[in-house]
Order: sequence, then structure tokens, then C-alpha cells
Amino acid sequence: MRGKTVIITGANAGIGRATAEGLAKQGARVFFACRSREKTLPVIEALKASTGNPELHFLELDLADLAQVKACAGTWRATNERLDVLINNAGLVRVRTLTKQGFEMTFGVNHLGHMLFTLLLEPSLVKAAPARVVVVASRAHERTSQPIDFAAVERPLASYTGWPEYMRSKLANMQFAFALARRWKDQGVNVYALHPGVIASEIWRAAPTPLRQVAMLFMRTPEEGARASLHCASSEAAGRETGLYYDEDGSHRRPSPLAVDEVAQEKLWTWSMERLAPFL
Repeated sequence: MRGKTVIITGANAGIGRATAEGLAKQGARVFFACRSREKTLPVIEALKASTGNPELHFLELDLADLAQVKACAGTWRATNERLDVLINNAGLVRVRTLTKQGFEMTFGVNHLGHMLFTLLLEPSLVKAAPARVVVVASRAHERTSQPIDFAAVERPLASYTGWPEYMRSKLANMQFAFALARRWKDQGVNVYALHPGVIASEIWRAAPTPLRQVAMLFMRTPEEGARASLHCASSEAAGRETGLYYDEDGSHRRPSPLAVDEVAQEKLWTWSMERLAPFL
């Protein structure tokens, strides 16, 4: 990865931090796209020391505010830099507030914020072709047989656990990744969706305490969760593929029928583009 530039959303903790560390060890220039400078800078300094890679940098990104997402992408594009790899890693579950623009928080951050960020970075990715977009989804999308309820994503969290909303957002991640792969396949930008495993990370911090405590006993480490992301971001084999879904070990995994339903994908794309239009 020497000479390659990577942006990772949510790179200051969990899978994102482990992925950043792995790519830094390979010599990549890594930008930590995160909301909190205060929480991210100590992580960057620690990884600079542990990896010996000085090319680790902070990029302010708040995925819950589409205007700020646009500003972040504009700041990046103003540098006229190429972008070899974008890893859409940040995620959350069970947050009861709405995003700045009034979307259910899980869907707004996990899907809409990332979709906007990705589309706005298209020129930088195309400039670096062959480039890669890695979407950290989840096998949680396989647990729902319900199409996305677009009315519900413009209302606050409805469930107690936040799990139905999380599954919905991960289905959106999958559908977006496959729809994007079709659109960008001739531009030299490969797109990947993956299941990182069930990982003990800060994403579960808002989950009900008893459920979180029990579940985390059976979860894998962030380092294990980064394996699929690292495979998609840097392996030679993945560089020859696009529009596929990967398991936690980097092997191919079968998506759910809803995830590969092109009619559903295009419905999500159209709905999302209508909401993102003021920021594109």
C-alpha cells in the first residue's frame, strides 16, 4: 500500500482503528474521517508511534449532518489529491435522535451520510483508478425479509433494541454497494460489501446494558473484524473483483435475496438521490 491514499470513516475506534493500523503498517497514507478531533488525534499519535508511519491524518466528518459531509468532501477535493481507497466503516445502533436533516439516526449515518460522501469523492477516486470503495455492511442484513420502509426512516427510532433499524441500514449498505458497483464498473472504481463478523466495539455502546454485556462475551476482536476490510482494500485478488460480498475471513459470502434485488436497489437509489440532491 506504499504510495496509496486511504480515507476510513470512523477510524478512531473498533474495526476502523484496526483497519487503519493494518493499512498504516503496509505503508498507506491514511486519513481518519471522524467527528471528534479530540478523540481521534490521540489515536493517530499512538498509531504513528506503533507503526512507524507518520502519514496518518485527521479529516473532520460528521455523517449525521449532510451539509458537513459536503463541506468535508469539498475540503478534500480542494486539495486535488487522488484517493485510492475509501472505506465506509463508521456505524451506530440505537440512537434515538434524528440527524441534522431529520432522518432516523441509524439510517442517516450508516447509509445516507456515507452515500453522499462516496458520491462527492467520485472525482478523486476516478483520478486514482484503479481505486476501491469498501462498504462495511453486516450479515444483519440477512436477518430481515422486509423491504426498506422509507416512511419509517424519516421518523425517530421505533424499536427498543434498535436492531430492526440497524438491519434496515445494513440492507441499505448492501443495496447501495451493488448499485454503485454497476454504475462505476467502467470508471476503474471497484466496490465491495462485507460482513466483518460480530465485533466487540463501541458501536454497541447504546445497546441495552444486559444485552450488550452478554453478547460481547461471544464477540470477536476489532483486529479480527478488520480482516475482511483489509482484504478488500489491499489484496491483489480483490483488485480483480467488484460488486461482491465478503465474509469476515475475506471469502465470498452469499447476500440476501433483498440485497441483490435490482428493483429494490434502484428504488433505494432514487429515493436517496432525491434527499441528497440539495447537497450534491
